[in-house]
Amino acid sequence: MAKIYCNDDVDMNVLKGRKIGIVGYGNQGRAQTLNIRDSGFEPMVANRDDDYKHKAIEDGFEVHPIDHVAKEADVLLLLIPDEVQPQVYHDQISPHLKAHDVLCFASGYNVYYNTIERPQDVGVIMVAPRMIGKAVRNLYENGLGFPCLVAWEQNGHNPSIAIALALAKAIGATRLGAFESSFKEEVLIDLFAEQILWPGIIKLCLLYFEKLIKSGCDPEVVTTELHLSGEFVEIAKAMITHGFFGQLKLHSQTSQYGQLSRMDRMAPPELLANIDRAMEEISSGQFHAEWSKEQKDGKPNMRRLWQQAIDHPLVQSEAKLETLRKIVADPYDSRC
Repeated sequence: MAKIYCNDDVDMNVLKGRKIGIVGYGNQGRAQTLNIRDSGFEPMVANRDDDYKHKAIEDGFEVHPIDHVAKEADVLLLLIPDEVQPQVYHDQISPHLKAHDVLCFASGYNVYYNTIERPQDVGVIMVAPRMIGKAVRNLYENGLGFPCLVAWEQNGHNPSIAIALALAKAIGATRLGAFESSFKEEVLIDLFAEQILWPGIIKLCLLYFEKLIKSGCDPEVVTTELHLSGEFVEIAKAMITHGFFGQLKLHSQTSQYGQLSRMDRMAPPELLANIDRAMEEISSGQFHAEWSKEQKDGKPNMRRLWQQAIDHPLVQSEAKLETLRKIVADPYDSRC
């Protein structure tokens, strides 16, 4: 079992006297920066001139150019998207790194695929919340925590371990638990979910919708049953409180039998082969190469796939149920 670090396992003194820099004030950047400030530190913020910069100024931060923060900070959190990190790092960060600086990633992507060359005398760590940025902030404000993965390169830069844990505590993760992990593990878990778990769920939902419509069911009734009722979310919550299979006991016995007896039908040999294929593409770097080429080419396939998605009849059905969607999203603010 992975080692789990909680509040009492962490010495925050390791961050005292350190200059903490945050590159990127987006969803995760804002949440982590505010949490770090509320934990008693004074992070410097770097962001390009966009809406996120103006939000940081509204939150009381002075916003600097990225190269300035890279030069001044000795603990630097890269909280910009994975796909833009290599260029930003090469142009604006790498020239200003000093011996014994610490570079912190929020995912293992660019470290695992070696798209960012790090100096040997710079500590490289990962603090990766398993939570969206908005919840990282809201949970912190309510005195609660969230899980995160922490990792460090084994390059002899021992203080990096303590700094990773201190940052995890500063953003509120060790209130629940920081799991000792690795850059590779974070990449495999993250990409495999994005390429097998969620695509599988999406495709099954679309097949559910399409088959019921062909069987004569009303599209808006099917859409409501599928996800707009909120039952999908409640089942996911019940998995947390009652266990993955334990939540089945909250359903009728007809439902329990139907789900358990038909479960294996959903994993035919072709699907199992595709699961193995996806893992191989991730592990070998094939997906990384494909995605890098897609970006270089201007993302034509991504635009095509998005257009294909928004043209689906399910999206049209959702549009007719916009009032219901708002009620489910905020039941105290709207009424039918």
